[in-house]
Formats: sequence, C-alpha cells, structure tokens
Amino acid sequence: MMSGSTSIFSGFELPHDFGEVLPIENAAERFGEAMEVARQSAEAGVAIEAAPDHAAIFTDPPQLVAGPLKSVGYDLGWDTRCYPSPVDGCDYINVSARLDPKSPAYQQGWFRYVAVVHPVDEAASEQMLSQGYGNPFLHHLTLGVVPPERDGDDEFSYGGRVVRFMADARRRMADVIGDEPGTLIAALPSEVVGDARFAEESPRWVEGLSGSEFQFQVMQGGGYLVQYFVLTGGRIEVAMRSGTCQTFNPLSVDKISRDEISTVQDDGGGNADPLM
Repeated sequence: MMSGSTSIFSGFELPHDFGEVLPIENAAERFGEAMEVARQSAEAGVAIEAAPDHAAIFTDPPQLVAGPLKSVGYDLGWDTRCYPSPVDGCDYINVSARLDPKSPAYQQGWFRYVAVVHPVDEAASEQMLSQGYGNPFLHHLTLGVVPPERDGDDEFSYGGRVVRFMADARRRMADVIGDEPGTLIAALPSEVVGDARFAEESPRWVEGLSGSEFQFQVMQGGGYLVQYFVLTGGRIEVAMRSGTCQTFNPLSVDKISRDEISTVQDDGGGNADPLM
C-alpha cells in the first residue's frame, strides 16, 4: 500500500491500493509529485478532475502491467490503436488501457487511462532498464483539467476558448510551481483547424507564447485534447480532454516522445542521448 495521504481537499485522489496491484518502485515518488501539483493547481485556480487523466508506465514485457490492470477492470487496447513512441532515440510502443469512469476503481482514484509502454527492441529495453527506476516504472502521471462549459458556443468559438483557457492555466501554474512548463500541445477537432478563420485568429489564442511554446494539431477521431508538462523531465503533466474517441492523438504522442519526455528523469533533462 502507498504510504502517506493520497487525497487532498480539492477532491483529487490517487488509488490507495496501487502498490498492492502494481508494486512499482518509483510510484510513491510520482504520487507525491502529483499530489503536490494538484495542490498547487488549486492554488493557481485551475480545477483538476477527481482522478488522473492517465498514467504512463514503461514495462518489459507488457504483461507485467497489462495483467494487473485487467484485474482492476481496465479494457486493454480499447481504442484499437497503438502509438509509436520514439523516446531517447529508441523505439517504444504505447498501448492504451481504459477504465470505465463509473467503476468503483475510478471513484477510488485509479487513472482514466493507462499508457502501457514497452520497448520494441533490445536497444530500447537496455535504455529503459539502465536508468535504475525498476521494471516496470511509472514514468509520469497526467492530471485532468476540468474543461470549460460550452455555454452555447459553436465548435470554432469553443476551440478558441479552450486554447485560451489552457494557455492561461499553463501560465498560472508555472507561476505557482516555479518550473518551466512544456509545450502547449492543442489537438483540436478538424472543424476548428479547418475553419477559414483559424489561420488569422488562432495566434491570438496563444498570445504571449513563442512559436516553440505551442503546437496545434488535428485530433484524430475528433474532440479536444490539450496538454502540457509542468515538471521538467516529463514527470507530471496536465491535460484537458473533451469528446475524444481514443486515448491519445498520434501526432501528440510523437511530439511528446521526441521533445518533451525522457527515460532519464533524475536531472529533469529531456532528450537524453540513447545508450550506446
């Protein structure tokens, strides 16, 4: 069982029985960071969902994680997709598991989704294991941001409001946390990105951010998934999700894997050189 408190006044909670299901060496550290970020989010005025949006767990082989998740009630491969994840110059595959939000486990703080990430070849396996975090290890937790109400907005208007909302949340959370936030990655419905007004109006949605601090994408399958990391090294992330039909956006996974995260997390540095 995880030690210490795993719930806070805002209602955010993490599973008390996680260690009994998945005895992962670094889980207590990640849980502690997630609880602190949830507290700081409340301080910044950013409302967080009661349970995390997702966790990313690296494992070799996958059944070390997939089997225990199945026992909790997760639906492995629910979106019939896998997501190539080129981390540290090595090849990994991310297969998603989904938990029914109405399930008792979700009410106890189990994550809405889990990315079960496994190495494709020996080079990736050696890179993962060489970091000494254990096998499996909890790479990062992603807190869910409560999306703004639509209030009758059409798709384009709501898309603009969502991006401005998350850009503002990113700024406020950075002020409170004191760490340099990652890229604001906004995967939006094709109706928004394809709108004739998008090219002219979208720069105003991210006013104050440099071109390297944000990226717009079309969300595969529709819906909204806007995310950014708040702790360097890709340890804790926040994401706002609305109306998605799959766990991730492939373009977002590629961008995050290449530029935002690393299996080397002790010094907070991303983009570590692959093990030679």
